[in-house]
Amino acid sequence: MGSYLFKRLGASLLTALLASFLVFLLVRMVPGDVVAQMMGQAGGDAAEQSLRNFFGLDRPWYIQYFVWLGGVLQGDFGISWTRGLPVGPMVLSAFLVTLELGLLTLTLATLIGVPLGIIAGIYEGRPIDTAIQGFNILGLSAPVFWVGLMILVTVSGVFSWSPPLRFVPPTRSLSDNLSILILPILSLALLQVAAYSQFVRQNVVSAMHQQYVRTAIAKGLPTRIVFFKHILRNVMIPTVTFMGLILIQILGGVVIIESLFALPGLGRLLLSAIETRDYPVVQGALLLVVLVAMVINLIVDIAYQAIDPRVRVS
Repeated sequence: MGSYLFKRLGASLLTALLASFLVFLLVRMVPGDVVAQMMGQAGGDAAEQSLRNFFGLDRPWYIQYFVWLGGVLQGDFGISWTRGLPVGPMVLSAFLVTLELGLLTLTLATLIGVPLGIIAGIYEGRPIDTAIQGFNILGLSAPVFWVGLMILVTVSGVFSWSPPLRFVPPTRSLSDNLSILILPILSLALLQVAAYSQFVRQNVVSAMHQQYVRTAIAKGLPTRIVFFKHILRNVMIPTVTFMGLILIQILGGVVIIESLFALPGLGRLLLSAIETRDYPVVQGALLLVVLVAMVINLIVDIAYQAIDPRVRVS
């Protein structure tokens, strides 16, 4: 296990280095001249050249990359070109909002989606299975922005309630924090519950048709033992992997929901930085997302072996 972790950490470092290069390169390939955009009509050749010198954009791109990478390795992600604030604390603050939103959504989706999938799989072909699959199709086909908008309109119109407009950290007021996040969580959770339910159902159905399960039932083992010992255990392994993918998907795709509900999360910060060509913020936010995805994958791999000791990594 120690050797495996050492190899995985080494591979993760190399991947992170490659990811930092790709992030830097992709940001530089965004069309448009950032200096000309910042100067607008007030710019002149001398003023634009001065600004390029100030931002270091007059240097070759590879020099810019190594200067940025050197700062990142020392914990310095640079200064935002449009806000004049350190990028590191800004990105971290926004990420904590997105992370809270993602973890709460994942928790809700797991608590609802997994039982629904198990029920649908056990009662395969019966009316309750049909009803759950109908819900899954609806959840998977509904665009997340439409779901969020419908929830917002329904809650405001029917219950005459709207979420607070200013985000409150949970450390200041947990109740106010949850009242702000409840609608975004419900909007995101519908899709994830449907995906969870469908995934778990397929695995339960597949496990129930395995020969060893039929043999256990034929031997007269109680259904409860067959389910917990032979079916649920085999369903848990791919479900843990799926949880990691779902969390990565949530963290990487909350731009619309954060914009719709005015949440100061990473997606909204990234969108704003792309619009203003704020390179340090875009690079810092994208690199953080990549690093978090790598950490989640590593945790999933470790959990995979912990759940099923038969899994061995050579």
